Amino acid sequence: MTLTGHSLIAGRPVPGDGKTTFGVNPASNERLEPEYTLLTEEQLTTATSAAAAAFESFSTLDPATHAGFLDAIADNIDALGDELIIRAGLETGLPAARLQGERARTTGQLRLFANVVRQGDFRGVRIDPALPDRSPVARADIRQRQIPLGPVAVFGASNFPLAFSTAGGDTASALAAGCPVVFKAHNAHPGTGELVGQAIAKAVRDFGLHPGVFSLVYGPGASIGQALVADPTIKAVGFTGSQSAGIALMRTAAARPEPIPVYAEMSSLNPVFVFHGALTGSAEQIDSLAQQYVAAVTGSSGQLCTSPGLLFAPAGEAGDKLAAAVGRAVSACAGQTMLTAGIAGSWNDGAEALGSAENVTVVGRGSAGATENAPAPTIFGTGIADFISNHLLHAEIFGAASLVIRYSTTEELIEAARCMEGQLTSSLQLTEEDYPTAARLLPALEQKVGRIIVNGWPTGVEVGHAMVHGGPFPATSDTRTTSVGTLAINRFLRPVAYQNLPQELLPVALQDDNPWRLNRRMDGIVEDAAAQQKAEANA
Repeated sequence: MTLTGHSLIAGRPVPGDGKTTFGVNPASNERLEPEYTLLTEEQLTTATSAAAAAFESFSTLDPATHAGFLDAIADNIDALGDELIIRAGLETGLPAARLQGERARTTGQLRLFANVVRQGDFRGVRIDPALPDRSPVARADIRQRQIPLGPVAVFGASNFPLAFSTAGGDTASALAAGCPVVFKAHNAHPGTGELVGQAIAKAVRDFGLHPGVFSLVYGPGASIGQALVADPTIKAVGFTGSQSAGIALMRTAAARPEPIPVYAEMSSLNPVFVFHGALTGSAEQIDSLAQQYVAAVTGSSGQLCTSPGLLFAPAGEAGDKLAAAVGRAVSACAGQTMLTAGIAGSWNDGAEALGSAENVTVVGRGSAGATENAPAPTIFGTGIADFISNHLLHAEIFGAASLVIRYSTTEELIEAARCMEGQLTSSLQLTEEDYPTAARLLPALEQKVGRIIVNGWPTGVEVGHAMVHGGPFPATSDTRTTSVGTLAINRFLRPVAYQNLPQELLPVALQDDNPWRLNRRMDGIVEDAAAQQKAEANA
């Protein structure tokens, strides 16, 4: 596909009337063609108005058409082939293997949501039939379903140019819910965003949908972002990025005459707790544990939402051996190109601040990478009393840096967990002998994280039905939700009840003959539509 350098509004390339920007290769700081024009706030309303116009028809699509549309987006992204991987690599510095995996995750999400749409449980159909003879008060016929909220604004993430950007994460779940999307492209990878945006627009055209179902806009991050959230046609927001930017969007959304939900994923340290039993093995096993930890810290240059920024290790000889092994492992690591010069600069500032803090030492440091913006990965160390008392040690450093914290008692671990802010994940490295200790810590962790992992690492988030990628503030803005997995669709839906409506006026999903063959909860009892259909066929 040909890159235009323009926003894609309702299926049409639209030059921006504002300033211009370029993608930049972070390995060399060289500009990448083409130049991208930025929309003004006045132009933005064209995209939001188109989304509003598309809502009625898109929100009422039949399941087969709706699911086919999502599958088509995935097919179109796959069809981009190496062109997408090469452009994303140039704009982000990420290796091809990582980007190929991210593409597979993006298309996998779309296909997973397509199956959710076909199956239909997300519609939440509940029917309480009328009981006219019930005493002392008759019951009306009451039916409930989940309906889409309306047009959704989605902001692309810097660190996932595919899986949490144009067609990934929030976009996939919003489209699956039946909500048109106005996508604010991340200016760090504009060409990647445009290629995927064109793939979505093609699916919209091929299925004959209203072109306003999807728009891709480029603009100054702060001003266009705020204008998009403030636009009265937008009914919800999906965001992945910094805490400061997320909070700014939340404030704008709350200050509207009609406040709207903002589902923001922001900062997380993803603490790892190593218990004594995990260190009773051989020297080789301790080395392996250290290498796994360092790999989780340094993978993708540490630019992952779930990168482990904290590791709690026992005081004493066993913990000393682990710390020494961590130092050896990280010293063998070279820096990887970070996403942008700005992110690399922020990492340098954060690492310098942490290294200068009182009672913080360097456990180990690698070497700087050969390209621009590839600082040396560094692991710091401190004691648990300092961690508990000094909140500066709780600051996220976005990149390949982490802090090893030495503890002596279970009580210290519980106190440390309680004093932490909300997190996406927490990992426990343990053996069976550690179960009693872990059992005491778990209640504190449940109040602080969205996902608890045993004998694994937080990086690499499975996309499935049971996954939770969320957590208490500031990990996310709404601890009740997830941005990964099929439950993510619920963020963009709301319940509506229909009382005593005649069949002719009921939505298709609630009609007695169940033309969409949906599973329904009838008077509190789940009715399996597939089983019912099979029984009817065999009758």
